[in-house]
Order: sequence, then structure tokens, then C-alpha cells
Amino acid sequence: MRRGAADDDVVIEVWLSEFPFPGFLDPVRERAREFERAHPGYRIDIRGFSYEKLPLEVARAAAEGTPPAIATYYAGASQLARDARARDGGPLFVSVEKAVAGRTEILGEPVVLDDVLPGVREYYTVDGDFATMPMTLSTMLLYSNSTALRAAGVGEIPRTWEEVTAACRALADHAEGPRYGIAWPIDGKFMQHALAQQGALLTDAGNGRHGRATTIDLTSAALGGYVDWWRSLHREGHYLHTGVPEDWAGTFGAFVDRTVALRMSSSFDANYMVRAAGEAGFDIEVGVLPRNGAMPCAGNWIGGDSLWLVNGLEEAVRDGALAFMQYLNSPRAAAEWHKASGSAPATYGAIAALEEEGWFDRHPHHRVTTEQLELRTGPPEVHGAVLGAFHAIQIVMMEAMEDVLTNDAPPRARFARAEAAARELLDSYNAYALGTGPETPDCLAVRI
Repeated sequence: MRRGAADDDVVIEVWLSEFPFPGFLDPVRERAREFERAHPGYRIDIRGFSYEKLPLEVARAAAEGTPPAIATYYAGASQLARDARARDGGPLFVSVEKAVAGRTEILGEPVVLDDVLPGVREYYTVDGDFATMPMTLSTMLLYSNSTALRAAGVGEIPRTWEEVTAACRALADHAEGPRYGIAWPIDGKFMQHALAQQGALLTDAGNGRHGRATTIDLTSAALGGYVDWWRSLHREGHYLHTGVPEDWAGTFGAFVDRTVALRMSSSFDANYMVRAAGEAGFDIEVGVLPRNGAMPCAGNWIGGDSLWLVNGLEEAVRDGALAFMQYLNSPRAAAEWHKASGSAPATYGAIAALEEEGWFDRHPHHRVTTEQLELRTGPPEVHGAVLGAFHAIQIVMMEAMEDVLTNDAPPRARFARAEAAARELLDSYNAYALGTGPETPDCLAVRI
């Protein structure tokens, strides 16, 4: 336990992802000062790191016996958090649910675990426990130039793949329609979301949620159907392929300059998209991410990062850390974080607070994120996989999709090759995590 300026101060070290937006963590630092005023004797020491580098920084500190009390891991690095080890070789983190131990309040702060949206709670449930608390939260949405859609005779924003195809064809038939109907980046997150929507799993062991994932499936009917639909949009001239992997900026620009009328992107983009559409002079509507119309939506991919609690802390530090986690997810604090960052509200209390003040009436594009997160008919396991070397595996998936679009590679054969490459990456990571492989395998060389 580290002491602060006063000898009896209990210092809670909190290491957070610093995303590249001016003053991104300033609202969290404000909440920390509020928490300190409400809890004299506690100090919250917040440090920001690149979200990609933070897991490695935590690992180095843990090896030296000086980890923070709380650290964020972005969604694709959850397996790294599970595998992180303290100096004594034991697990570095403990599940928040276990640490809360059934309490309804900690240091006077109400415990909000039961108020978290079910789909979000399920996403962060690993090994049967609510392992980690939401910090920043996002999902995928559809943005539409409703001015262009109306002109083409499309009355409602598409909600299914089939409706997207129909809308794109109507846009193509309209003399003053955009050059392309739709764009979205080639990014593995969209493939993950398509699997979650269809209730399909990417890995074994309950999508890596009931044990270590050891296999990977890139040849499923669910993924194949999504790839076929994507390919058909491209072949018909409706999908804008920029030729740049993970081209968030390029697809944003194509929407703003009216090269496309539809764009699939993160809920984090809502403020930027709405503002840009207004400046460009067209109406915008935000809708849920289109799904396979042959089935209900089973679940959602969720992005962002979450708060992990270090194991073995002294009681005062542990309870201070847990109380601060609850405070950050309290209705007012979470509502303020949503307004400042665009992070989706993760609790019903935060949603109610925003509704009560009329926030969603003034900003209806933000209400859609909650609607998306509530679309869930499948079991908890469908809400995205937990596995090692996830980013490297996603790159393999993106390369396969690029080959399908650019070189007309046969989808099934190409993704079978991708599956073999992904399995090698996963095997390499698991050997590393279990101590039977190299200390720095290739799978960790391409972001973690």
C-alpha cells in the first residue's frame, strides 16, 4: 500500500487507457477529486497510457511487485488480463464480483453490479464471474444520409442485410444518388459483431468464457454468410472498398462528402457523424447495426475497455478501489462520462438520469446505442470471444476479406487458410501464456 502526502492517506493507483482525444481523461480526474472529497483519507492517482501499451506496462510493474490497484484492458486484450501474473506467479487480477462478495455498498458507495445492462454484464462475465467493470463502452451502429435515402424512395433506415441491399439498389437507380451505397472499414470487429448477432461462436470453451480457447472457427456458416453478403455488395458496385485496412477515416470522409449514403461504424462516432452531416447540409439518422434478417439478433460485439482489480490488495486499498469503480459507474458519474466521451451508458441508472434531464430527446442518436445493446436473444457466450493474440488473429481475418474483395479469392477456401494461420497464432499465444513457448511469440509483435 502506497502512502500519499499525508502519512495516513491511502493511495489508489489507477492506470487508464488514454485515447487520442484532447482532455480525454479529464472528466475521470474530476470524478476522482469528487471521490476524494467524499472519502477523506483516500487519494486516487490516475495515470494515462496508450490502450495498446497499457497491458505491457501493467505486466512490467507486476513483475517488479508494483502494479496499480486498477488497470484498464481494452476488450480485445481480456485474455491477457486473465493470464497476467503477479510477482509470486499467482493471478494478477481477481473478479470484481468475488471481491464485492455480495455487499450492497462499499465505503458508502452503492454497488451497481446488478444495475448493469444484461448484455454488458454478460460480455464482461468470464469463468462464471462478473470479472471486470465497464469503463468506456461502444458497439456498432448504422449511419444514414436520410436526405439521399428519401430522394431514392427509401423511407426507413435499413435494419437487416436484405434491407441494406435493397436500399443500395434504390440509391443506384436514382439519377442523383451517390456513387456507392455503403461503406465500412475492413476490420475484424464487424466480423465479430456479425457472429454475435447470429449466435455463432468464434472459439471453443464457450467462446473462451468457460476456459482457455484452444480452437478457432473461421469457416462457420454464420461467418460465411456474412462474407458472402459483403462480397455481393462489392460485386454489385454498392460497397465502397477504399483499399486501406481499418480505414475509419476514409469511410468517414466518403460519408461526409456524399460518396456513400450509408456507413457502418462505432457508436463512438455518433457525435462526429451528426456534426459533420449538419455542416455538410444533409439529414442524418442513426440506426442499429443491420443483421441477418433470417434470424433475431442474438447478441452484440462490445468495444472499449474495462476496469480490472488487482488481487491481494490490503483491505483498505481493495475497498477504496472497489468503491471508486462503483462511483465511476454511478448514475450521475456515468451520465457525465457518456456526455463527455460518447461512451455508452452501461447501467439502467445512468440511462434513467440521461432520460430525466432530456439528454436523449436533444441527442436521439445516442439513444440508439442502448437499443442496440438491448438486442439480445442468445446465450451469454455469443457476446464476443475471449482469446489470446486476438488482434493478430483479426489481422488474419482482415487479410482474408481483403483478398476476397480485391482478388476475388473463393471465400470458403480463403477463410480456411486464414483459420489455419489463426490457429498457429492462438497455439503460439497459449504456449507463451502457459510457459511452454517463447517469451515473446510472434503473435504479440502485432499489437496485443
